[in-house]
Amino acid sequence: MATARLPLPPLLPGQVLTGEEFLARWYAMPELKCAELLDGIVYMPSPVSRFHGRADGRMMRWLARYADATPGTDIVPNTTWLMENRSIPQPDVALYIVPEAGGQCRYSGSLLAGAPELIVEISYSSADNDFNIKRALYERAGVREYITVDLLANKLSWRQLVDGAYRVIAPDDGGLLHSACFPGLWLDEAAFWQEDTARMAAAVASGLASAAHAAFVDQLSRATRESKDR
Repeated sequence: MATARLPLPPLLPGQVLTGEEFLARWYAMPELKCAELLDGIVYMPSPVSRFHGRADGRMMRWLARYADATPGTDIVPNTTWLMENRSIPQPDVALYIVPEAGGQCRYSGSLLAGAPELIVEISYSSADNDFNIKRALYERAGVREYITVDLLANKLSWRQLVDGAYRVIAPDDGGLLHSACFPGLWLDEAAFWQEDTARMAAAVASGLASAAHAAFVDQLSRATRESKDR
């Protein structure tokens, strides 16, 4: 006689789980939209504020403009990443080079695994996690660039992974921040805080018109062709 399978316990903040246990319980709760496993501990963020949502929207539009003009890259908001066995984060926005174009992440069923090249976290109620446990995780996992937007301090920090540790990227003489991983991805930080999306778009357009971006697109295109030929 078959034994009835007991329902899985629900996910609760503070639980200590493996990645497999975390995903199994989450899949059993289809109504749950946001949860993270960070160093083996379950975190379930509070409701997203309008301040967070507005900043999130500006960041997503900024990155989407770049991804749309850069074949071989993609942008995903609020997407679960299988980063480590005991860490499965859900960053606000991630920009990555697709595996077919030589990116460092991979597909795992319907999920993404490994580390995207760039992550953005908007910090309002989640600052402690974003600046501590997540920063250490992303550094360890090899996320090449990490942007934090601290809404309480009005501070944006763009970090680049150098020799296994994050270093803050300084703006150029015109006040623009430049990605080292994604040539042509330029950000007007002042325009971001002023919610001037037209100026943000103009900075992206200037970056997309650069010779460095054209060379990057060509590099991704060659990598994609070589991948298909294998």
